[in-house]
Amino acid sequence: MIAPLGLDAIPALVALWEACGLTRPWNDPASDARIAIEGPSSVILGLRDGDALAGSVMVGFDGHRGWVYYLAVAPDRRRAGLGRGLMRAAEAWLEARDCPAIRLMVRDDNVQALGFYAAIGYDAQQVVTIGKRLDGR
Repeated sequence: MIAPLGLDAIPALVALWEACGLTRPWNDPASDARIAIEGPSSVILGLRDGDALAGSVMVGFDGHRGWVYYLAVAPDRRRAGLGRGLMRAAEAWLEARDCPAIRLMVRDDNVQALGFYAAIGYDAQQVVTIGKRLDGR
């Protein structure tokens, strides 16, 4: 069953995200998780297999569009439809908030993720992502 996760899930989330290669040294995944869980316009949906966390997806709605981050499926559980199920749950969460569109960012060298998203109906968008660090890193 896919359901919202609470603060107590953060250690398991971070372990899952690390196992999936989603973390980066310049981001604090525990802080990312805490902010999303406590935020009024975001959620982290988790898929448990018994006590183990088999998958997760972070979802937020900025009032204009929905965003997806940290879609993760435990490496030993991949190719069983769990990622599709998590994305359907993320889309349903956004649709329940009358969100008109969903966006996500994928590194351009992550061929496996790009193929996954294409297979579930997502298209590359003609945009350039521009950013600036505000934390001095």
